Amino acid sequence: MNHRSSNETPAVGRLSVARVKARRFGQCALVATGAIALLGSCATNAPQDTWQPKGPNAKMIDDLQQPVFAVAGIIGIIVSVAVAYVIWRYKDRGQPIPEQTHGKPALEITLTVIPALILAVVGVFTFRVIFDLARTDDTQLVINVTGQQWWWEYDYPVQNEWGITQPIISSGQLVMPAGTKVLLRETSRDVIHSYWIPALNGKRDAVPGRIHTLRLEADEPGIYAGQCTEFCGLSHANMRMEAVALSKEDFARWIANQQAAYQAPAEGTLAKEGEAVFLNQCVRCHQVDGLKRPDGTLAIAAPDENVWSGAAPNLTKLMTRNTFAGAMFDLLRDACRDDVWKADSAEFGVKYLAGVDEACLNVNDLRAWLRNAPEVKPMYANPALLTETNGKYRGMPNLGLSESDIDKLVAYLLTLK
Repeated sequence: MNHRSSNETPAVGRLSVARVKARRFGQCALVATGAIALLGSCATNAPQDTWQPKGPNAKMIDDLQQPVFAVAGIIGIIVSVAVAYVIWRYKDRGQPIPEQTHGKPALEITLTVIPALILAVVGVFTFRVIFDLARTDDTQLVINVTGQQWWWEYDYPVQNEWGITQPIISSGQLVMPAGTKVLLRETSRDVIHSYWIPALNGKRDAVPGRIHTLRLEADEPGIYAGQCTEFCGLSHANMRMEAVALSKEDFARWIANQQAAYQAPAEGTLAKEGEAVFLNQCVRCHQVDGLKRPDGTLAIAAPDENVWSGAAPNLTKLMTRNTFAGAMFDLLRDACRDDVWKADSAEFGVKYLAGVDEACLNVNDLRAWLRNAPEVKPMYANPALLTETNGKYRGMPNLGLSESDIDKLVAYLLTLK
């Protein structure tokens, strides 16, 4: 006769213990997920908070989502309580199977009609908001927006009523007048991206070969943060944007400065040496309007020959912006950045238009970017494959600059104001 030792667990017993442990693990994971979600919603400094509209378009969305979330929350509580009660009340304790409701038309119709009515009401108001947000006939300023891996380009076509007498091309930060209905005409040069500045409006995809429109309007001067919301490659999370709203007077000053002629650095300065480095290395992809070669001819960038998307950020007036590298990094160091971001609407324009000077420059991140861009912003899954099969780079390559060249380039870039 076989005898089982007293400390040996039968197979069925071991299986039961495993199931209990698995159930407990699942319960702990569920609680942990809920706790993380709850804590994640408690941020006090959240520039991309969808519950803080700063313009009429975002306010329309907020007015719609507030009651919808309230109703959904109430229904969610009722359903959760009902499910919890059923689980507790009818837990299998060996009792007879409770009465089944299958085949009771009144109950089934009720449980179908009530949700359908709720969804119908929500649908009616949602369609109305969608059509209101899609209006473009009341816009006052047009800006062309182009997405590419992994940054946004802003092109201001000629609009004499705003003093734009020649096209203005910028990146990273969209600058617009406050209290003005601005029409964005969005497209993409490579893959699908999605433009979203929560405080000003909802999302709109930027699709290659198509133009999608989005209307923005900010109530007051300030900076409003956004993020690409369509997965577009390794640095999707690093593809950010900022909308800068200025008073109409400050916007006119910004336009005038953007159209001002290029000012070459003085001879014999470090910045002048940096201009030479820029002409030798950077102008292959990056344009600076008005920059001339030593022979007096204009330096014209040719990013289509070097970059997969066929474009690179225009660096004209770079130091009038607050960001670089697709708005991944701030040009302003923390103390100066807070001074601009937290300025009240009356003082914001003056502080923003002051631009970036040497005292406020975030020199550490800028130097790291110039030293080895792919190291600080992922562009290729395999670092060994820095170019596409056609020999073009996806994003900014490592130029192999010396520290001396970086010193000169930083000095030169500081003059682009």
